[in-house]
Amino acid sequence: MAGRSIQIAGTNAERTRAHNRRVVLGYLQVKHGAGRAEIARSCGLSTQTVSNLIAELEQDRLVVAAGRRRSARGQPPVQYAFNPQGGAALGFEVRPDALLVALTDLAGALLWDAQRPLASSDPHSVVAVMTELSQAAAARSSAPVLGAGLVLPGPFGVEGLSMAGATVLSGWDGLDSASALAEAALGLPVIVEKDATAAAIGEVMRGSAKGLDSFCYLYFGAGIGLGVIAQGQPLRGAFGNAGEVGHVVVVPGGRPCDCGNLGCLEQYASRVALRRHLATRGLLAPDMPPGLGQTDTVALRLLAEGDPDLDAWMTEAARLLAPVIGTLENLFDPEAVVLGGALPDALLDGLIARLDLPQGSVSRRTGRTRPRVLRGVSGRMTGALGGAALVIHDTVTPRLDSAP
Repeated sequence: MAGRSIQIAGTNAERTRAHNRRVVLGYLQVKHGAGRAEIARSCGLSTQTVSNLIAELEQDRLVVAAGRRRSARGQPPVQYAFNPQGGAALGFEVRPDALLVALTDLAGALLWDAQRPLASSDPHSVVAVMTELSQAAAARSSAPVLGAGLVLPGPFGVEGLSMAGATVLSGWDGLDSASALAEAALGLPVIVEKDATAAAIGEVMRGSAKGLDSFCYLYFGAGIGLGVIAQGQPLRGAFGNAGEVGHVVVVPGGRPCDCGNLGCLEQYASRVALRRHLATRGLLAPDMPPGLGQTDTVALRLLAEGDPDLDAWMTEAARLLAPVIGTLENLFDPEAVVLGGALPDALLDGLIARLDLPQGSVSRRTGRTRPRVLRGVSGRMTGALGGAALVIHDTVTPRLDSAP
């Protein structure tokens, strides 16, 4: 992941070759060029191990020789650099009514994207569309596609929550079977991840979180999710469900939520809540299609017109978001909190402008140069770009669970 600290050293044991490969790739991605001796010294590997890995990575086109560095005496050492054009990554985001796909290089640069409406969001129907889009993407890529990230709204495998509300995807509760189904159809390794976590990883690659090692990402899909990156690594929790902030109660005894709670944040400050607010005030036509894209379109028009009903919703949403952000700051001590996802940029900017952030926060530091809250820049493709970023992250980021 770009911007992370190199904290995990390699090992010379043959059984950890994949781990060592990630160590070297990750180092070169951050360093933008180094000789074999420097790589070995910095990554805790022998020079012979590094030489073997460099030869392998050159053959795979993931590393290229980048000239020689001038030295005081002797033959200047060959410099090696990470090659973002040596491979490509696919990202798929499944929404209740649409499938989004992004094809990127290994630096996260977008090469191609597309969106397809879904008549059904059941796994077999979605995978059929994924297969079609995967073939279209491969035809547009000059480099081999290394894998696909499949991004789904969470939470996963939680009785009550997983089948509650507007983000429900029927049949997707078993992630292992979903991953196996997608891998069999695409012929690629598939990584399944919660949308907010994937979006956070994607925002590091080329977004407003680039260069941040620790931050929180509030993801506006249909509901609201949270991705947390700590020291360059995503926090997933015991079952992959860390960050279900949309079901945190912010108004005790408030509006009923499909999860069974009363007063969940998602009922006040999400795209689903925005649609309900506009519909109850007659600002959405009764026969308008159920997809949230129409809600965004109407909300942007109303924002441009200075509509007081929309202003009231944004003010209320920001009022309830502010203490949640303060809580995240005190819990995780992030460098920043990022708001992003499918909610249009102008609405995100409006929410941020209305935030009255708590004074009692560890993020109120003397000499702070970065705003406490940033707006994400990946837009409607955030989830799909995050899916591709999962593949890149898996390719270049060492993992403690792969070490001996």
